[in-house]
Amino acid sequence: MPDPEPLIPKHGGYRHLKTFQLAQLIYDVTVRFCDRYIDRRSHTHDQMVQAARSGVQNIAEGSMDSGTSKKMEMKLTNVARGSLEELKLDYEDFLRQRGLKLWERSDPRRQELVDRRCTTADQVAEWVREVHDRKSGRGGPGGQVRSGEALSTTSTPSTPPTYSEIAANGALTLIAVATALLDRQLASQAAAFEREGGFTERLYRVRSAAKRGKP
Repeated sequence: MPDPEPLIPKHGGYRHLKTFQLAQLIYDVTVRFCDRYIDRRSHTHDQMVQAARSGVQNIAEGSMDSGTSKKMEMKLTNVARGSLEELKLDYEDFLRQRGLKLWERSDPRRQELVDRRCTTADQVAEWVREVHDRKSGRGGPGGQVRSGEALSTTSTPSTPPTYSEIAANGALTLIAVATALLDRQLASQAAAFEREGGFTERLYRVRSAAKRGKP
């Protein structure tokens, strides 16, 4: 005999979601990027950090609310996606306003970062250093950054990409992966809601089963 349908199903567990893990990485990367390349007194600094944080927080809150409200879960997941889209525009503005290059989606460096499956901001920073040193042929032993190099914010077609250009495009690559995964997560949530209904429908089924004397 199958187990009775629980009134409040299992929920939470957001730390195991790939979207949460990736959003958390984007947040850590963004905090480091903003502290290094953007004036801490500027509105843009706070705006980017808060947008990245919103992505993390809303994925977690949506997961926790899923037990009693599938609608709220979908709403908060969509808010998380919107926050990452806002952050994407800020990174693109950073590149455009400084005359730095926005990499094409087909740029092999983007796929290189994806294939790394980085889990920490330090691992992303190591990728940034490797890309820079590979293109410039510079850098000390072990890829150490030379004095002043990491703060350069200008480049031309005849010069290698700066650290800030690589870091911004790396963040944009991570954001692209995260938003694609969130789109799939939203589609899955919508399908589950259409198939099973929300808390009200579940409450009706559980009460009906109880009235009929079913386990």
